[in-house]
Amino acid sequence: MRVLLSWLREFTPLEASPELVGEALSDLGLAVEAVRRPAEAMHGVVVAEVAEIRPHPGADRIFLVDVDAGDGRSVRVCCGARNFAVGDRVPLALPGARIADGVEITRRRIRGEWSEGMLCAPSEVGMGSDRSGILILGDDATVGAELADVVGVKDDALFELEVNPNRPDALSVAGIARDLACRFDLPFEIPEFSVSETGEDAAGICSVAIEAPDLCGRFAVRVLESITVGRSPTKIAARLYLCGMRPINDVVDASNYVMLELGQPSHTYDLAKVPEGRLGVRRARDGEVIETLDGVTRTLVAGDGIIVDHADVPIGIAGVMGGRSTEISESTTDVLVEMAWWDPMSVARTSRRMGLRSEASVRFERGADPEIIDCAMDRLCSLLPGARVAKGMVDERGDLPARPVIRLRTRRVDLLLGERIERSRMAGILRSIGCDVDEDGEDFVVVPPSFRPDIGIEEDLVEEIARHHGYGNVRRRLPPASGVARLTRRQRERRLTRQVLLGCGLSEAMTIPFLSSDDFRRCGLDESVAVTIANPLDRSGGLLRTSLMPGLLAAVAHNEAHRNLGVSLFETGRVFRSADGRATHEEVEMLGCVLAGREAPAAVRLWATLAEALAINDWRLDQKELVGLHPTRGAEIVVGGRPVGRVGEVHPEVLEGWDVSQRVAWLEADLNTLDDAERTPRTYSPVSRHPSSDLDLAFEVAEEVPAQRVREVILSSAGELLVELHLFDVYRGPAVREGHRSLAFRLRLQARDRTLTDADVASVRDRVVSAVTSELPARLRSATD
Repeated sequence: MRVLLSWLREFTPLEASPELVGEALSDLGLAVEAVRRPAEAMHGVVVAEVAEIRPHPGADRIFLVDVDAGDGRSVRVCCGARNFAVGDRVPLALPGARIADGVEITRRRIRGEWSEGMLCAPSEVGMGSDRSGILILGDDATVGAELADVVGVKDDALFELEVNPNRPDALSVAGIARDLACRFDLPFEIPEFSVSETGEDAAGICSVAIEAPDLCGRFAVRVLESITVGRSPTKIAARLYLCGMRPINDVVDASNYVMLELGQPSHTYDLAKVPEGRLGVRRARDGEVIETLDGVTRTLVAGDGIIVDHADVPIGIAGVMGGRSTEISESTTDVLVEMAWWDPMSVARTSRRMGLRSEASVRFERGADPEIIDCAMDRLCSLLPGARVAKGMVDERGDLPARPVIRLRTRRVDLLLGERIERSRMAGILRSIGCDVDEDGEDFVVVPPSFRPDIGIEEDLVEEIARHHGYGNVRRRLPPASGVARLTRRQRERRLTRQVLLGCGLSEAMTIPFLSSDDFRRCGLDESVAVTIANPLDRSGGLLRTSLMPGLLAAVAHNEAHRNLGVSLFETGRVFRSADGRATHEEVEMLGCVLAGREAPAAVRLWATLAEALAINDWRLDQKELVGLHPTRGAEIVVGGRPVGRVGEVHPEVLEGWDVSQRVAWLEADLNTLDDAERTPRTYSPVSRHPSSDLDLAFEVAEEVPAQRVREVILSSAGELLVELHLFDVYRGPAVREGHRSLAFRLRLQARDRTLTDADVASVRDRVVSAVTSELPARLRSATD
């Protein structure tokens, strides 16, 4: 939004400098992106009248133009533009003048002819970006006068503002001036515009029928007769240029001028092109077409808002753009002026679907003011003094939104802002921006103005008070701390779990939770308990995962396909299982680990490391046939008598289904259940300074005996000298009986107070061998086995 300081001063007596005004606007939330002094691009530029135009003798595309600069002498310039004629008044930059971008004009020879200056396009005098031709000034421009004086910007400033979507009122000069008046404690007033009405009543000339009251809350029409379409006065055209709009003719320019000034868009129809003066408002039907003012034929869909003529033919798109069939032209003599209130969402949908955003649609979709129409109509008529205004106004109503009644608690204001603001100050701010304010004890009952549809709840009023009180005036305070924030036990253990797994050489993965039926089949998972997604991203991912295995195996397969073997990955994430006949589902947080290129013992060691880190000692492994795992190399993890996960080696058929050629160890744990497991208090003892001794024992045990069971017997029988125990070899071969396997354990023995003797080691050996061979179906293997 661009706005001139001089234009703002027509609504409130601002005496502050442009710098102070700019600071105030930014503090009010209307961020100033740039401030320009329009007169700087017009230094040395005067108004001249074209006296003669003739071809340049040495150039086909250049003309010699004699102009009257108002000092009694003729000035000749060379010019390539062709959009002006004898008698037109144009800006002339004389030698020494400085125009836009700091360019200095000099006397120079062009193809053998001297040019004593330059005729300027709008962009060359800082009035927009139009370079298509010379700027044609109105007949009211005084020949010889400085251009900055003629257009009224000699001491002016132009602000370029960022207006947020929640501030429709700030898309007008009046709305911005109202905010500034409140900030500087100045009076604000929209002038009354007097209009002389003559002739026939407007209701006898035109009529309006609203068939879609939810689309159009108000539709008002005035009739202007005996109009001569021509060029706008210089000051009006200049303001339009400076605010980013190109002047067209005095009728269209008046419409755009009122829109910028008061925020109310309007549309003008050539009355002769609207049979019987009848206008209607309805929703479009699929396939209807209309040619808009930009010359594009557009196809409408059901729901688009349109204006139609007496034959029910579309002649305008509601709130977006008018139709070409009723466009104002030089032959227009009678005009229908329409101002309306359109449903914001309807305008927004149509505008976005068509990719057609206009100045009008921006204002309508943010929320126009239905009560400004009467004033805006008078203002537009006052800008066309040569027109005869028919009596009265046709004013039809639809469904307008009700203004909310909001209770504002003064203590709530203080609480949200952290600042004590006087009640009188609150009421004064709200009244100055147009709110109706009544006292109710310590509180207020507030009705926001019709031009602020963004104010709907108590917090909106608090925001307005804060804006005008000044955010910079609100003291900075740290909120009181109720206590020191700490991680919960669950959060600490999740972090510890990640640290342990990363320390063991695993990398964290994050796989998508959406699976296909084929993913379930390849892992042998039960698809019947899967949760079906109602709107999947694609057909290949219509089920939520019940296990982390498919995603992690897919990651292993991807790495193997790229010749990256032996990857170790872990993931913590939720799995989903339906219950109660799919009416409900449960979510469980799981841990999954894959160790490519390794066997089941590696997964067992990983679990033992993790359990030790989490202080979980009451656990065991129960060998079972588990879905997705090798039938003799898988076990269920049981903690405190409750199953919490699985450990083992992925079934070869599953690996084949994922095109994985390596053996893959697997660990899976239910973290929710694990959270409830009892933790063993940690005990710490001094590190022994004495040397340790290693003792290797290999036992032949039946396949159905879990290695964990052998481990438990060794731990219970070895005594306090045992400081470390791990399984370092599993052997199946000729030296081992069929249906059996060899499990080799390494026991590290160490005393805190002495160096161990051979007798100490032998004693431990005897106790362990005796316990294992007596409690289990096992035998000690000898060196000759």
